[in-house]
Amino acid sequence: MITIYVYILDTLADWELGYVTSELNSGRFFKKDAQSVSLKTVSYSKDPIHTMGGLTIVPDCLIEDMVASETSVLLLPGANTWSDPKHGTIIEKASKFLSSGVLVCAICGATVALANIGVLDNRPHTSNGSGFLEMFSPCYKGQSFYIDDSSVADHNLITAGSTGGLLWAKQIIEHLGVFQSDTLEAWYNYFSTGKPEHFFALMQTLPSNNEN
Repeated sequence: MITIYVYILDTLADWELGYVTSELNSGRFFKKDAQSVSLKTVSYSKDPIHTMGGLTIVPDCLIEDMVASETSVLLLPGANTWSDPKHGTIIEKASKFLSSGVLVCAICGATVALANIGVLDNRPHTSNGSGFLEMFSPCYKGQSFYIDDSSVADHNLITAGSTGGLLWAKQIIEHLGVFQSDTLEAWYNYFSTGKPEHFFALMQTLPSNNEN
């Protein structure tokens, strides 16, 4: 089973997680032999958090309950509160996960938190545009590894800017291998363009629609 740990914190940017958590939790477009997925919200305490959109989320588990394995994933969403020192523990955990080969995915403000501990200094990554990381992370030294794209995958690190949630989701799903490749392509084409032909193409890739 794949365990998806979603770190939650106050002012979490709801829209950034929507595509990836919806698809991984529902499994509605999974291929027949896909591994099952367990999605767990995690935080530094059991206190509920309040998202940017006004939703209240109660953590399923604490940081110390997280287990690093080849089927673990850590999602770090954007938020306006990453500078709070109490989030340092999850960033240290993220660094250890990366060193152990665990998939870590950071978007928007979470990329600043990774930049602050030097994680982005020597591997391809992206964020909210050129100059953003320098503005909020004075110790950032990864300019030569910065790629100006909405989302960038580098082995077990996937980073994105605040408008890159869809491509970020695609790259995460692709890394996990839970969609057929044609399903993933049609899914991405549909949600990025809204054109009905891509929806019908998506439906045709699903196992139940290909049985005689």
